[in-house]
Amino acid sequence: MTVDDEILAARYARGCVVLIDDDAEVLSALSARLMFEGYAVETFASARHYLAARDLHEPKFPGPSCLLCDLRMPEIDGLALQRQLQGRDVPPMVLMSGQSLPQDVVSAFHGGAIDFLIKPFDAADLLLAVAKALSTNAAQHTAAQRQLDAAALVASLTDKELQVIRLVAQGKTNPQIMLSLQIALRTVKLHRQRAMEKLRLDSVAALGRFGLEAGWRG
Repeated sequence: MTVDDEILAARYARGCVVLIDDDAEVLSALSARLMFEGYAVETFASARHYLAARDLHEPKFPGPSCLLCDLRMPEIDGLALQRQLQGRDVPPMVLMSGQSLPQDVVSAFHGGAIDFLIKPFDAADLLLAVAKALSTNAAQHTAAQRQLDAAALVASLTDKELQVIRLVAQGKTNPQIMLSLQIALRTVKLHRQRAMEKLRLDSVAALGRFGLEAGWRG
């Protein structure tokens, strides 16, 4: 890895802001301000350009990201882009506009926007909105990784160990599990012990938290 790569990797680790605005001057000014703060920045002159590049582009380095998008743009405006991205794996969005109606702001938040900036906004408001969006994305990444880790641990269990430990997570006692699964009490205890060891858990409380991360329901 070159020195330039190390610098860029550090920027992505801090956060990548994807800027979408049809005003070249605004795009340049915002990009410069965010890069000054140490963020990685990717710029697009329209929502159409962003959509065209989105499925073909992977960030060069890992880290949280967010979208900072203008509301009023030709072809596809900010709200239309937000609707197109719903249900897809996209980072949190911050919308901005100098000519917005109250219903635009309401629509943006109903659509899941993290924040809405009214132009002209100062640097403090910009950086606060970006930090909130990046923090949200980082939390999403952490939760997703925990689910993957939990799934990998669950996959190491035998079918019977999984049956037993899920009943334990539901608050069932060993005798109740014995009756439910029609196996010996000693067998219940053995499966329970082995499952807890494989899941790297040391208490029922920890098992409860693990069950939530693993997506166990009932």
